[in-house]
Amino acid sequence: MAGNGTFIVVDIGKTLSKLTLWTQGGRMIDRQVRPNMVRESDGIRRLDADGIGQWLRATLRGWAGHPVEALIPVAHGAGFAALDENGLLFDPIDYEQTPPADVMGAYRKERDRFALTGSPALPDGLNLGAQVYWMAQHYPQEMARATLVPWAQYWAWFLSGAMASEVTSLGCHTDLWCPADARFSPMAQRLGWADRFAPVVKASEAVGTLRPELAAETGLPATTKVLAGLHDSNAALLAARGFAEIARQEATILSTGTWFIAMRLAAEPVAMSSLPEARDTLVNVDAYGWPVPSARFMGGREIESIIEIDTRRVDIRPDQPKLMEAVPALLERGTMMLPTLAPGFGPFPDGKAEWVNRPAEWAGTWYARRAAICLYAAMVADTALDLIGSKDRLLIEGRFADAEVFVRALAALRPETQVFVANAHNDVSFGALRLINPLLQAQGGLRRVAPLEGDLEAYRAKWREHVREPA
Repeated sequence: MAGNGTFIVVDIGKTLSKLTLWTQGGRMIDRQVRPNMVRESDGIRRLDADGIGQWLRATLRGWAGHPVEALIPVAHGAGFAALDENGLLFDPIDYEQTPPADVMGAYRKERDRFALTGSPALPDGLNLGAQVYWMAQHYPQEMARATLVPWAQYWAWFLSGAMASEVTSLGCHTDLWCPADARFSPMAQRLGWADRFAPVVKASEAVGTLRPELAAETGLPATTKVLAGLHDSNAALLAARGFAEIARQEATILSTGTWFIAMRLAAEPVAMSSLPEARDTLVNVDAYGWPVPSARFMGGREIESIIEIDTRRVDIRPDQPKLMEAVPALLERGTMMLPTLAPGFGPFPDGKAEWVNRPAEWAGTWYARRAAICLYAAMVADTALDLIGSKDRLLIEGRFADAEVFVRALAALRPETQVFVANAHNDVSFGALRLINPLLQAQGGLRRVAPLEGDLEAYRAKWREHVREPA
């Protein structure tokens, strides 16, 4: 990063869209956030590409006085855009939209084995291939002439006009990529999709410069480069590699948000055949093209389904002492939630959610209820980490790294693991910034998490007695 330029990360998540402005040294200057809306047309849930685009242009206008050198797109991995020279041929679909049963049944027969793709069969449109398959039938004329790009690279096109694809987005539970061979899957090739996707480039590659009309509208320099960008969980992985405790060592990153995604930086290769396909394990592909054993569950959504909109979040710092005070009574009573609160996802996809030893006066005990769901999240996360062989070091990043009951319970459950949280936030955005300068070191360092007091091993043993593990 030569000179005094600034850099903008465009982070389009599932729940929020975020824009952050950074100095060349990795200091955040400003951050703007917009909740994402779900649109519907033709009876199908859609990603709000137009609304996000309008907000993006308006926000960039507010940073017109900065010497911006580059824009870096980041997005979730379960979306794609069909483009021609004029733009979107139809609005991208939301991955929580369920394809018709007959379409999904036919698609299941087309997809490749887990051992080839590291991609498990997932509900709704979480396998990107299912979205492509459905849209090829729903919009046959448009898809026949379209150039396809992953959701992150749609925003690279929006900013620059250049069409590209990239491996972290193609390699995250899409059914479209073979991680071990670094090529499109046999299905993607057989159905002609490999030829429909834009050329695959590195996440760090500048695919173009800011569109002239956007430069004129926003006041940003016309020379501003636009990078291809990457999948958001992989950006968190890049951020973690900026810490000395994590870099070039056996470690796992647990990224927390709507999804809790564990990604293992393994010191030795991990065979895809060792991962249990039916328990939401998968293989991601990092920004350098390497396979990354991963496991996930919809932790943020599950937590919010219990605390409900009328209660305070579990990660609010002023509430942490009261949440911690509620834990001993929960452990003594054996109050616990059984999985799963998000059917079809996580290590217990077929489990039936229910409380065990829930107190009668529960409705009025906000702190106890929130502390109990944090213990639940720790139990599920502990299971997911075991499934990918996580060991030695664990870095918890994202929103729920501030939930003390959750992170400290996880530290107590994994006494042989050094558990850390970062003292600085915006890890996804910082990871994207490291595409420009891989030597950039994270600010603030890591904090070692102290284990939660109490007999968490006995609590876990009781929890596992109640839980029916998939065959």
